[in-house]
Amino acid sequence: MTNKQSYLSEAIQGFGKFTVFSVREILSGSRVFWSLVIGLSICIGLGLVAYMKQFDDGLITTALRDQMSWGFYIGNFTFLVGVAAAAVLLVIPAYVYNWKPIKEVVILGEILAISAIIMSMLFVLVDVGRPDRVWHLIPGIGRLNVPSSMLGWDVLVLNGYLLLNLAIVTSLLVNLFLGKEPNKKIFYPLVLLSIPAAIGIHTVTAFLYNGFPARPFWNAAILAPRFLASAFCSGPALLLMLMQLLRRFTDFEIKDSAIWKVAELMAYAMFLNLFLLGAEVFKEYYSATEHLIHMKYMFQGIDGHRAIAPWMWLSVVSSTIAFLLFLIPRTRTHPVTLNIGCILIFIGVYLEKGMGLVISGMTPDTLGEIYEYLPTWNELFVAQGIFAIGSLVFIFLVKVATPIMLEYNSRESAD
Repeated sequence: MTNKQSYLSEAIQGFGKFTVFSVREILSGSRVFWSLVIGLSICIGLGLVAYMKQFDDGLITTALRDQMSWGFYIGNFTFLVGVAAAAVLLVIPAYVYNWKPIKEVVILGEILAISAIIMSMLFVLVDVGRPDRVWHLIPGIGRLNVPSSMLGWDVLVLNGYLLLNLAIVTSLLVNLFLGKEPNKKIFYPLVLLSIPAAIGIHTVTAFLYNGFPARPFWNAAILAPRFLASAFCSGPALLLMLMQLLRRFTDFEIKDSAIWKVAELMAYAMFLNLFLLGAEVFKEYYSATEHLIHMKYMFQGIDGHRAIAPWMWLSVVSSTIAFLLFLIPRTRTHPVTLNIGCILIFIGVYLEKGMGLVISGMTPDTLGEIYEYLPTWNELFVAQGIFAIGSLVFIFLVKVATPIMLEYNSRESAD
């Protein structure tokens, strides 16, 4: 047997041992763990039932109509792509600046990215009226129409980012499980590649909106920077809460300095997000062209149609309060105000990027008709199922990663 064959055989055996270990970890757990798994499984089942009804009856089970072809599903897709890009906020200080407190928890950002991308792709799938035709998007089988189609580019970058994060997480965990350091010649380029890839997925998503000249609300050059700024707020907000939960319920040691540094970076990103939103509001109201009507519907309502205006003001107020909490060191480092700020950021960005952007961009429609969109119960149940799938993926991956990282950290301390 040659050295190459021996190395390949050893790698396969090592991966097999890791797989067996992962299955055992997932199948073992406390009552709390299994209660959570059962609860999420029930939510997935309810979502599947709702989706089968939508599959049989069509998108008429949703509130989508000719005037509003995108709604709750695409709003969640847009928001979750931003959450997936949040790993960058951990990767840059960890691997570019080699800051050890962050490097120890960067795996959480990569796992969250995997879960968020899976959810975002599922939201696109359920939004497609004929999912049996999705094969047209498979490279080599269908036709992506790249480079002319932005949808084709989105398919490529989302799948590419998912595979990239799977490769990073798998490579890291398998090597640490076997008691080895990852091959830096392979691992570090993959991690560094994830930085432009994360920026790319949200930029391409913004370009999807930019590509509709008949929708002037989205036809703004600063839309991509706005997407990125909000992504570096919402995703890290979720990460901070997850890091604290992991520290509380496991032996995983996450230093306060790592949490505070992420919070500090979020304050800068939140300022940029609010600044860009303010610049867009000023441009629309000061120029006062016919395109102002979309922004007016967003914050004021039109002719008594005010379905989303209160939610948009809640978004602005939540984001502003959160920015102030994260700006002041004393409130940024206090557990109570830190978590309040995280929740407010999550609410603010979700309402603005998740629903406000989509609904306001399509109201009024191109013929001037105003259709007040609110998701149906069927849409909510489908969405609940997708969020439960993402949560289950995250929980399983963290359950596998935690003992491996704990063992690695104990060996590092002993050395």
